[in-house]
Amino acid sequence: MLFLKLFFTFFKIGLFSFGGGYAMIPLILQEIVNTNGWIEKIDLINMISISQVTPGPIAINIATFVGYVISGVTGSIVATVSVILPSIILVTIMFFFIKKFKGNTYLEWFLKGIRVVVVGLIGAGFLSIFLEGVNNVFSVIVFTVSFYLVAFKKVHPIPVIVLAGILGAVVS
Repeated sequence: MLFLKLFFTFFKIGLFSFGGGYAMIPLILQEIVNTNGWIEKIDLINMISISQVTPGPIAINIATFVGYVISGVTGSIVATVSVILPSIILVTIMFFFIKKFKGNTYLEWFLKGIRVVVVGLIGAGFLSIFLEGVNNVFSVIVFTVSFYLVAFKKVHPIPVIVLAGILGAVVS
């Protein structure tokens, strides 16, 4: 029963999360933490952080980690397969109909609407993580300096991540 619930939960996340992994974060948070209570919010945020530095798409990594915490290796396989299955199905369907609907005005309007909501979903995911993770003077300083270095000075993210990790280990 747990595997079935895990499958349908991540299938739903994969199906309704347009815009990639970061856009999935609010839905993952709602389903995994709030609705099912499988893990705590701070644990999900830690998984998101780890998912960003491990190879592969963030949504698949999160699904794998959450599935593993919930039900071991089998849980990770179920969650991972179920989060990518909607994309496989939709891409397969689109392959057969792409020429027929190319240039369709209604489809163009639909896609424009989705683009706007994706920005909102990414913003909601950011806000959720920000409010949980940036909660003291040290974290505000690390966030501000990291953001400045990556966004404005164009410093590669890897040294910023490593430095922030070392600072976190030393200060904590």
